[in-house]
Amino acid sequence: MFLAGCAADPADRADRAEAAAPALAGTPESARSPAPPLAAPSPPTTHPGGQGPAVPHPGAGAPLPTAPHHPHTPPYRRWGLPAPLAPAPEKPDRPPTPRTAGPGLPPVVDRVRTRDKVVFLTYDDGAEKDPRFVDMVRELRLPVSMFLTDSVVGPGYGHFARLRAVGATVQNHTLDHTGLRGLPYAGQRAEICGQQNKLRQRFGVRPTLFRPPYGVYDTTTLRAAADCGITAVVLWRASMQINDLRYAVGDRLRPGDIVLAHFRGPEQLNGTTLTEMTTRLLRRIQQQGLTVGRLEDYL
Repeated sequence: MFLAGCAADPADRADRAEAAAPALAGTPESARSPAPPLAAPSPPTTHPGGQGPAVPHPGAGAPLPTAPHHPHTPPYRRWGLPAPLAPAPEKPDRPPTPRTAGPGLPPVVDRVRTRDKVVFLTYDDGAEKDPRFVDMVRELRLPVSMFLTDSVVGPGYGHFARLRAVGATVQNHTLDHTGLRGLPYAGQRAEICGQQNKLRQRFGVRPTLFRPPYGVYDTTTLRAAADCGITAVVLWRASMQINDLRYAVGDRLRPGDIVLAHFRGPEQLNGTTLTEMTTRLLRRIQQQGLTVGRLEDYL
């Protein structure tokens, strides 16, 4: 099952891609073909590009087996994984340098050029504040990047501070989850810089990465992002649905792919919890011979 919200009807893709072509001139080709995301709080739309199928797996919707929470049970078993996650490689001495979209503009990336067998987990918005997800990130030492939207997080920043305390990183997903493409510079800058300021006040750091709502943007977005201190605009190559991944290209993950998920709970996930969805995602990653790296180590 796929979740609607951030993605439009496929029939709209060609028109949107054609409309976006002038704005995206000079951007990396891969940045123009990301996969549709999970549900988001605003009306549906999409970023330009195609989408790949979600590949079903036997028993994908079945409850995940978990080991009893005994003090001596290894964390991977407590969270329903068949084996420990392979450790991520050391941080590259010289991270790859993505191509920029133009002079003075940040690069737009949906994957990282690397031979390391890693993918990168990113979670958007901030609607679900499941304390067990904090436990999961801590016990599995799971590197995740959180792209937070102020209007969605609301008064719940304390939850994301706890996630940050156990290793998650905080990045920018605008104040109000407004579709930015076509807005004047002042409006786009207010959405991006406004959230930069909010996050600095809450966490004491200014994010360096930015994800535009729905993955849509134009050159004005890139100018505003650069002026707000953003060093890279992050899209995605695969998106996590309730039970499976939806791929932008092919039917599997590749080293360096950025994966999109959302902070969602049982009401949005047909009874599935955020931790159960994440366990399914981690199993797919393990099945494909990959592990999870920290995105900020490579960008």
